[in-house]
Amino acid sequence: MRRIDAIGIGFGVFVAGGLAYAGLQLVGLDSEKAGVWSQVLLVSGLIGWLATYIVRAVGQKMTYHEQREQYEQAFFEKRLAELTPEELAKIQAEIEQEKQTQL
Repeated sequence: MRRIDAIGIGFGVFVAGGLAYAGLQLVGLDSEKAGVWSQVLLVSGLIGWLATYIVRAVGQKMTYHEQREQYEQAFFEKRLAELTPEELAKIQAEIEQEKQTQL
């Protein structure tokens, strides 16, 4: 995320809080109750966003992690395609030998 994106999101949250406050006052709440309820809405939204962030981070569903996995997969597929049949057979023999020594 770029710095300007973070500033924009922060400004958007600030504006959303003001709009929630004004909307609650229009509905008929006094300024004190409208202030409290607008804060409840904003804090609830923040906690909800934080929960989704934690779930994505723990589940490794973050954009960077997924992009890195895709890059590594494409890199290994390209390297595998570049191998000659002799090199591929040699690598397969080494893998089989390692499997035998682990048993």
